[in-house]
Amino acid sequence: MQDSSMQRQWASSPLSGSNSAYVDELYESYLTDPNSVPEDWRAYFEKLPAVAGSVESDQPHRNVREYFLLQAKNKSRVQKVSAGTVSSEHERRQVRVLHLIAAYRNRGHQVAKLDPLGQMEREEVVDLELAHHGLSAADMDTVFQTGNLFLGKPEATLREIVDCLQRTYCASVGAEYMHIVNTAEKRWIQQRLETVRSHPQFSADIRKHILERLTAAEGLEKYLGSRYPGTKRFGLEGGESLIPLVDEIIQRGGSYGVKEIVIGMAHRGRLNMLVNTLGKSPADLFGEFEGKGFVQKGSGDVKYHQGFSSNVQTPGGEVHLAMAFNPSHLEIVSPVVEGSVRARQDRRGDGQGDQVIPLAIHGDAAFAGQGVVMETFQMSQTRGFKTGGTLHVIINNQVGFTTSRRDDARSTEYCTDVAKMVQAPIFHVNGDDPEAVFFVTQLAIDYRMQFKKDVVIDLICYRRLGHNEADEPSATQPLMYQKIKALPTTRTLYAERLIKDGVLSEQESDEMAEEYRSMLDQGLHVVKALVREPNKALFVDWAPYVGHDVVDDWDTTYPLKELQALATRLETLPEGFVAQRQVKKILEDRNKMTAGAMPINWGYGETLAYATLLEQGFPVRLTGQDVGRGTFSHRHAILYNQKNGEAYVPLQDLSAEQPPFEIYDSLLSEEAVLAFEYGYATTTPKSLIIWEAQFGDFANGAQVVIDQFMSSGESKWGRLCGLTLLLPHGYEGQGPEHSSARLERFLQLCAEHNLQVCVPSTPAQIFHLLRRQALRPLRKPLVIMSPKSLLRHKRAVSSLEQLSDGRFETVLGEVENLDPKAVKRLILCSGKVYYDLLEKREAEERTDTAIVRIEQLYPFPEERLYEIISAYTNIETVVWCQEEPMNQGAWYCSQHHMRNVVQRLKPSLMLRYAGRVAAAAPAAGLMSEHVAQQEQLVQDAFTVQ
Repeated sequence: MQDSSMQRQWASSPLSGSNSAYVDELYESYLTDPNSVPEDWRAYFEKLPAVAGSVESDQPHRNVREYFLLQAKNKSRVQKVSAGTVSSEHERRQVRVLHLIAAYRNRGHQVAKLDPLGQMEREEVVDLELAHHGLSAADMDTVFQTGNLFLGKPEATLREIVDCLQRTYCASVGAEYMHIVNTAEKRWIQQRLETVRSHPQFSADIRKHILERLTAAEGLEKYLGSRYPGTKRFGLEGGESLIPLVDEIIQRGGSYGVKEIVIGMAHRGRLNMLVNTLGKSPADLFGEFEGKGFVQKGSGDVKYHQGFSSNVQTPGGEVHLAMAFNPSHLEIVSPVVEGSVRARQDRRGDGQGDQVIPLAIHGDAAFAGQGVVMETFQMSQTRGFKTGGTLHVIINNQVGFTTSRRDDARSTEYCTDVAKMVQAPIFHVNGDDPEAVFFVTQLAIDYRMQFKKDVVIDLICYRRLGHNEADEPSATQPLMYQKIKALPTTRTLYAERLIKDGVLSEQESDEMAEEYRSMLDQGLHVVKALVREPNKALFVDWAPYVGHDVVDDWDTTYPLKELQALATRLETLPEGFVAQRQVKKILEDRNKMTAGAMPINWGYGETLAYATLLEQGFPVRLTGQDVGRGTFSHRHAILYNQKNGEAYVPLQDLSAEQPPFEIYDSLLSEEAVLAFEYGYATTTPKSLIIWEAQFGDFANGAQVVIDQFMSSGESKWGRLCGLTLLLPHGYEGQGPEHSSARLERFLQLCAEHNLQVCVPSTPAQIFHLLRRQALRPLRKPLVIMSPKSLLRHKRAVSSLEQLSDGRFETVLGEVENLDPKAVKRLILCSGKVYYDLLEKREAEERTDTAIVRIEQLYPFPEERLYEIISAYTNIETVVWCQEEPMNQGAWYCSQHHMRNVVQRLKPSLMLRYAGRVAAAAPAAGLMSEHVAQQEQLVQDAFTVQ
């Protein structure tokens, strides 16, 4: 071989040595015509990495040598011309031929036969006409140089060139890849497509396997349709090629050494995938159709939202498959899958994404229409969220519920155009050509494994029935469904093709279908590669976190001396590190806090919580738009050397043995990033996973994640999750959007101990709350209404001893030494308003009013609140004071809890309200109005009767 890197590759291969000449000859044959070598060798050669700068990355090396020999022979015949001119008419036509080749590569997909129904609206593409390039039928038998076309020879007739281009780019496969900037990637794709004309020759065994998979796909839908007629199942009829497609992803992925594949998909074909790919028991599925539930506690969910996991055998060993649970929001599962994959990769130390890959299966209308798709693509190559490339498969039914016309469904030619933003190659393929589907599947996974980037397969098919089996589609798509009713199934068409080619007999085809139906009748597993006793090392062990009751009190103490030693390590900067002036002051203050010369502020209390957890073996991951510094400049977990701009993260440098501390400033996304972190948290139970909103109100951009995953995932699917949300919340006169994190929305979602909602008001409280979230084996999402002004409030401080010896208090009682019998008024509150109330009481020298903070609003600590206020036996008035308007905040959702407690103390007591009046917006827009409202609500807390 000519290329040294290729020689090195063979030298490390078991195929080297005496066989190298044979292998070299095979490889030469493969480069000229991939179909000329045995299929196993072709699969091996296809996986060889492209070598940057080598001739392999530009043109098969034999062809290159022949091309230059030909050029040398013809040199004497070529006229010498001045710069910018062409010497002959033939050479002018030669240039036009090269333009024609480029046109097919760019636009051939626009005339490809992609639609099984033949209804796809196609525009005229004049770029592909000979006349457009100054060529004609008279040139068809003229010999031209093929340039960099992978035709297998340096010269060919125009007829051969056009035939190659049409078969490659205008048949059942439409390839979009010329938007890719990287030349090596484009040449790799061209070589794979053009050498086999997008139609490789598969062995009889492979073709029978494809038919068997189609038989399974069609067989299950027919069986369910006859056994449970009219029942919703969102069947795969019309898109059966998905099953051999996914099967090949798994098997070929396994041959690369992939150990896990995480799959996300919406309804269409989900039941088929669960049974025919993941190996779910048909008997269990039938039980679900007949009303049997499998969730012990909670609401459960419909069968086509359920997840599943299993292990299957591949040429490279066991592969663990995990189907993510998915709500009806369709595309929201995509970033959840990415988060789960990243967590699995991190656990394996799989930094390149070689062992765990994501597979996202989309619908065409959702892929084009939902913004979270764009956000997920934008994450794909970022440091904190990349997973080494995602395989995207679109089940393109050409209808979104009832919307089918392109003018209504999208503004782009294809539903896949959004993928071009990350230069992902897109392979459109006719779903009624299963071998073309199989080919682009191999191409897609090879590309992903080679270049570690996203790739898209647009499986263009149809929906034989309506949106669901109770829907009548011809009411809105009459012409489409006339064609569908007359169209044989994909399996029927392919079986006829194999029978015609002599691959199998009609009897064998019928027996294949009968065998599958028989297995369903018996309720047997139908996945032959299913591993019955899987390798449990591929699983995440959730056993230590299952079955725990909610216990508020938890030991979160940390020895004082060890805490100080840990703090000292945090404050020690590398030699020569130059901190920015304000940051240097923060570090100097933290030195004083460690020595006990200054009280602990919020930023340091939070940082010490992370440090102690890391020291105790708990990984920590923190993401959000400005988490490194902190939106309000309180955290400074990432320090930047003012000399050279290099970053230093003290929490990553505590000890050589510590677990990972990951902190990433995220892209400007809430929905996709929060979904990603949910997926990550549901896969790593021991880690403390935190997402921080830049401002608390930004969480509403991720409301679907909160509603459909965080609040109800355990009830619907039994999915535990310890994800923590930090939502800056507090009325500082910053207008409607930057005051409220919409506390009321979280409280409205609370039931069945599904969430924790806390409003800590001191550094010690955030220290112990974060530690409790990790140390306590209970895994529930934690929503923290974190402060803004309290980050630097002179009274919102704690001592080292409070961090070392305390715990998270769900209710904080009076800090002043009041005479309980003298207390006539009790003010209950949460958060920042406490300090306003405290200053008001001190200014008026009131000794008859006690102020109690409720730091955990859900689960509401009724017993703890009663314990604290029970000494106030002479209370006449109880007031709940909040900064939010009456229709927001905790008032509507929590007043019954407070009323239960105060009436236990004295049945005649009424609970009064002090706060802003009900309002449509969360806060006033003018500072003057804000100040007036704030003064009034504080005054009301002391005067309302």
